Amino acid sequence: MARQSGRLVLFFASGCGAGYAPVAPGTAGSIVGLLLYYLLATLPPARYCAVTGIIIMLAIGLAGKAEKFLGAHDPPQVVIDEIAGQLIALAVLPVHWTYILAGFLLFRFFDITKPWPAGAIDRDIRGGAGIVLDDVVAGLYANFVLQLARVLF
Repeated sequence: MARQSGRLVLFFASGCGAGYAPVAPGTAGSIVGLLLYYLLATLPPARYCAVTGIIIMLAIGLAGKAEKFLGAHDPPQVVIDEIAGQLIALAVLPVHWTYILAGFLLFRFFDITKPWPAGAIDRDIRGGAGIVLDDVVAGLYANFVLQLARVLF
């Protein structure tokens, strides 16, 4: 039974297997995040944010369990954090290809470069919270840039 539940945890933590991509698993996870965004984008903003919050909470738990199963800190196969961060990057924005593309690129940029406090979170917080919260920050930074661009242009 434990082996079966471990497989289920790894399935969801890996973004339904996207985290096992041989190249750029984080980018593959972000693409899964875009697919999930597409399914959620028509929700009213409050519901979208509530669902995203639930996904973040689930991601923290799943990422922590997957980290233990895989025996490594923030293993590359765990991409549920990228999925959550991508959802944040696109929250409360018009559903348009320009926002989706810019949100994807900005999120990947901030996720890779890890500007403060994302880098500190990644470095100093262990377990599922450390895995997920740096991506939450990256998503917030991407969303902020997109919201600012929306207002200015």
